[in-house]
Amino acid sequence: MKRARVKLRSTSQDKIDELADEIIEIGEEYEAEISGPVPLPTQTLRIPTRKAPDGEGSETIERYEMHVHNRLIDIKESERALRQVMRVHVPEGVDIEIELEE
Repeated sequence: MKRARVKLRSTSQDKIDELADEIIEIGEEYEAEISGPVPLPTQTLRIPTRKAPDGEGSETIERYEMHVHNRLIDIKESERALRQVMRVHVPEGVDIEIELEE
């Protein structure tokens, strides 16, 4: 195994930063070479809707936004650290994806 790439996604910036810090601590404990967390651009999802669904009344529009935060962490040449990362507790609302590259 050469490298593992860990991708984190969440709408809560606090949760994703806490999980990234926990993964970094695991890597330092097992003396793995780590790069990151790299903050990737935040995706903003915008949804405009009309207040009156039946078409009557004023044409007022409500706007909703959701921000999706992304982090990227690379762990190199440490199988023990990667096993511990796979066992880490992932908070609700956080998506984690681990890619193994040779």
